[in-house]
Amino acid sequence: MKSISKSTLDFLKLLKANNNREWFNENKTVFDAEQKKIKSFYNSVMEHLKASDLIENVKVFRIYRDVRFSKDKLPFKSHFGGQFTRATNKLRGGYYLHICPGESFLAGGFWEPNKEDLARIRKEFEMDANEIRAIINTPDFKKHFGKLKGDAVKSAPRGFDKNHPNIDLLRLKQFIVTREFTDEEVLAPNFLAEVVTSFVAMRPYLNYMSDVLTTDLNGISLVD
Repeated sequence: MKSISKSTLDFLKLLKANNNREWFNENKTVFDAEQKKIKSFYNSVMEHLKASDLIENVKVFRIYRDVRFSKDKLPFKSHFGGQFTRATNKLRGGYYLHICPGESFLAGGFWEPNKEDLARIRKEFEMDANEIRAIINTPDFKKHFGKLKGDAVKSAPRGFDKNHPNIDLLRLKQFIVTREFTDEEVLAPNFLAEVVTSFVAMRPYLNYMSDVLTTDLNGISLVD
């Protein structure tokens, strides 16, 4: 599958308007057909990504929502989402693609780094942020993603100087890059190429962060 079908977006719109099990069960064959198309498209993205990165697998997430601990009890997601996992323990981060009428986007980076990873990233930025700034200030990065995004603490993380010159980076709790798409862009014949091009533009950032997270502060590897 080399493009996203209009019928896929149409189905998601109907699902959002009829988010109940009765309607879904009545339209299960339609869902199965659209999910098959989406999985084929994601597989096409993966095959193209393999030309520029080591990709272990692609996972298209289930349409069913886990409502056990959520106040929102709607049983189904009104989008398709999937992630592309990088291979080997030396390549950190990953790629994500979200297809939703009016809200489609791709993303990558580090959504919820654990305590150790977050501390390691902040120590790197505290010592020297020249390399990360060089990456996120390139024309290619800005063209595709604009800037590095993520939730941040209000002032400064504990143990860090609020007047540090890299405080804008140190405050971050997430380290994410995103690109949004209109429905017209999603349905365009070149959407696959645009997704892959953006993921390729993301790779220098992911590689840099991988180097940080797989080495100590002296640059000694922590992985085999």
